[in-house]
Amino acid sequence: MNDNQLLETAKEASIKAGEAILEIYNKEDLGIESKADDSPLTQADKNAHLVISEFLDKTGIPVLSEEGAQTPFEERKKWDRFWMVDPLDGTKEFIKRNGEFTVNIALIENGTPVLGIVYIPVSAELYWGNVKSSEAYYQKKREEVKALPSKSEREVLWEVIPGHKAVMQGSLESKVRILCSRSHMNAETLKFIEQFEGNDEVPMGSSLKFLKIAEGVADIYPRFGPTMEWDTAAAHAVIKACGYHIKNTNTYEELIYNKPDLLNPHFMAF
Repeated sequence: MNDNQLLETAKEASIKAGEAILEIYNKEDLGIESKADDSPLTQADKNAHLVISEFLDKTGIPVLSEEGAQTPFEERKKWDRFWMVDPLDGTKEFIKRNGEFTVNIALIENGTPVLGIVYIPVSAELYWGNVKSSEAYYQKKREEVKALPSKSEREVLWEVIPGHKAVMQGSLESKVRILCSRSHMNAETLKFIEQFEGNDEVPMGSSLKFLKIAEGVADIYPRFGPTMEWDTAAAHAVIKACGYHIKNTNTYEELIYNKPDLLNPHFMAF
């Protein structure tokens, strides 16, 4: 399969997984369990994983999914290319029934996300990006496909430097639009936000935060708490295709994937 065929397969997988998620979402019993780390797991997570695996297995490319058996690093370090999947990103928001959860599928090549698909089941909104062609798109309910604006089409306002400081590269006529996690706010994030005299702080769940940057309706998303690679990979490809970044706050390097430890460092998307 070429990249376009892989992208179409992953898009269809995400939509079908979203349908499976909504089947559980609309039931009284969500089938909630606890993982070994005490994070929640629902029947929807498991069902979405099975649906996505059925599609992606046909591509012949290895799959690393949050809800699948974890492949040892000794094996996956040999992978030049693989799918990274979070079948249901935002399980806590799913349990709260606030609609702020997504299906995330990314194709990783040599540690870098090159294709990314993010689907919002409740609103049937689909975002995807191709980093190689610098193209990113949006579609709702299989209607007209719209291109997401690229970095070149609007002024770049921010750079982030080590030490968690955001430096303005232009002038803002309105408040700084800062995205933060709805379920994982902490003191370090609040300290970062306080450096701005005026801001609009927008709490939001799952990978939706990255999509707001891709749409140009938010400026920056600082994350000073734990996330896993599958939480960021798909949306990373979408915003990277638009010309934006997710950078390690300590090294100022772009996030990389398929590390021995799949835990992300603290980062900023902007």
